[in-house]
Amino acid sequence: MDLKKNKVANADGNLLERIEAVRKERQRQNLEKLLGELNEMIGLNQVKNEINSLVNLIEIARMRSEKGLPSMDMSYHMVFTGNPGTGKTTIARLVAGIYKELGVLSAGTLTETDRAGLVAGFVGQTALKVKDVCKKASGGVLFIDEAYSLTQSTSSSDFGLEAVDTLVKEMEDNRGNLVVIAAGYTNEMRRFISANTGLMSRFNKIIEFPDYSEEELIDILRLMAKRAGYQLTAEAVMVIKCYVEEMTPNEARDFGNARGIRNLFERMVTNQANRLMSQKGVRSVKALTFITRDDAMLAVKENIASHGWNLL
Repeated sequence: MDLKKNKVANADGNLLERIEAVRKERQRQNLEKLLGELNEMIGLNQVKNEINSLVNLIEIARMRSEKGLPSMDMSYHMVFTGNPGTGKTTIARLVAGIYKELGVLSAGTLTETDRAGLVAGFVGQTALKVKDVCKKASGGVLFIDEAYSLTQSTSSSDFGLEAVDTLVKEMEDNRGNLVVIAAGYTNEMRRFISANTGLMSRFNKIIEFPDYSEEELIDILRLMAKRAGYQLTAEAVMVIKCYVEEMTPNEARDFGNARGIRNLFERMVTNQANRLMSQKGVRSVKALTFITRDDAMLAVKENIASHGWNLL
């Protein structure tokens, strides 16, 4: 009887070991996939280095813990600084997944919010609003865009500071299963962090997202077209290349980096569709695939008009 029980216990133990081995292998594969997506992104070399270094630090801390070695207390919250369209939301989504595979978070989801999602208009409601958002984000990353807007107003009727105070408390109370990433313009975000001592102690990792170069913007455009099943003619690429190279610094800032490129690409696709539908006859695969110089030129003119610029 005891022998039979031992066999059953051994069988159960072996099964649990196999299940755990499968789980770890799945985690490893998922982590490699996420890191692959990160490292394949165009540009952002310093950002990639920062994230990869963080992953290495977490992995080594886990190994040390497994071997009974002491490990330092880590803060996983981060600040992403830089102009719009530089990949901050995309990186935040990857970080959420990476944290899940590393065992930092249970769900690895990304919950996006901003000032409007955190601040209410009446006394007592802001704290409840922040708590609800944090509860929704539990198990994942809470991404706060333009977080600096929470501390910009000095009006006594503004509840942005109450939102910050509540957020700091929620970060502490849920430190085991909630990560906050605050994002916004570089200078504004540094002032935001310094506005509250609680923020300064929790956001000890600031990652700067640089603007994309002209070459990187063109590479992003080509990648967007490839993923969508389109092909840009050499003339179409040249039109966009000249456009982005001739922008002034202020125009480039308003353009919005990769966000501006996406808008341009969507305009080109729309222009191609309008051009093809105005033509008679059967549309070949080549016709349905190629985006021409005229499609690109019209997209540029439309984009200039939408910004009120006068480049052409």
